[in-house]
Amino acid sequence: MKAVRIHQFGGPEVLTYEDVPDPRPRKDQVLVRVRACSLNHLDVWVRKGLPGVKLPHILGSDVAGEIVEVGEYVNGFNAGQRALLAPMHYCGHCEKCVAGLQNQCREFTALGNAVDGGNCELIAVPAANVIPIPDSLDFNLAASVPLVFLTAWHMLVGRAGIRPGQTVLVLGASSGVGIAAIQIAKLFHCRVITTAGDEAKLEKGRQLGADYGIDHYKQKISEEVRKITNKEGVDIVVEHIGAATWDESMKSLKSGGTLVTCGATTGPNVGIDLRHLFARQLTLLGSYMGTMGELHEVLQHVFAGRLKPVVDRVFPLSEIRAAHEYLEKSQMFGKIVVNP
Repeated sequence: MKAVRIHQFGGPEVLTYEDVPDPRPRKDQVLVRVRACSLNHLDVWVRKGLPGVKLPHILGSDVAGEIVEVGEYVNGFNAGQRALLAPMHYCGHCEKCVAGLQNQCREFTALGNAVDGGNCELIAVPAANVIPIPDSLDFNLAASVPLVFLTAWHMLVGRAGIRPGQTVLVLGASSGVGIAAIQIAKLFHCRVITTAGDEAKLEKGRQLGADYGIDHYKQKISEEVRKITNKEGVDIVVEHIGAATWDESMKSLKSGGTLVTCGATTGPNVGIDLRHLFARQLTLLGSYMGTMGELHEVLQHVFAGRLKPVVDRVFPLSEIRAAHEYLEKSQMFGKIVVNP
């Protein structure tokens, strides 16, 4: 089969489109022909070098395609069936896994991180990772769902305990997590404020349901939030930008508010004034992807059309270097997808 592998860490030039042996599924696995795989910033970080990545390595966390072969021990699937893949690897038998907390498993990792991913024509995965999709959802859209919608759902529902009527600030309207978080917050009938770097992206954020938009290049986020909320602040901040926005995110919270973070795109080191933390009784939460139960939960809303993935641009898998270059420019609104 054709696949894109990295044989060393570095820039887009290390992505090599080449022939590799076809995978052979175990008796408890399903072989899937990849029709679409969306990119995440995780692909860039792994490509540049993360601990635990063994070379050569295949990137790609978000996969949609057709079942080719079903292992002897697997029931409930048929060849030709359309499906997406849960974007995670876990042991399945530890205390956390059997409790349904797969993202706390010691072996937990994203597909394409410590294990090979979907930038290829064929992939063999455990049957539990295979989720049938409706005919109404095309492969490019399906591949744009799993990681970011699961991450945003776990942040807002699983960690922050979102409730109807709250005010939610979503950083980065054009990002995959931002697009998902805006829609999830509106699903809960919340007031949503979002940020972006230009008016075109802010308008697209409003079309997804955001009530207010802030241009983070021209306006100070916390000052605009105070104006919008009559100096009160927001109940929840969905943070995944990191160092560049952390202070403004903290200042945007109301007393008793919650900041939930899943990433550090602009850097991991931030400062916290503990006096503000305890005096204002703020809550800071870390969030890492989500559980299989949460993935199935959010997918029901996607399959019903209540939550909608957004595709920005599609590249052939053979042009993966151009796709990575485009991703690193951060000009997109929605997901970048590659098609084998």
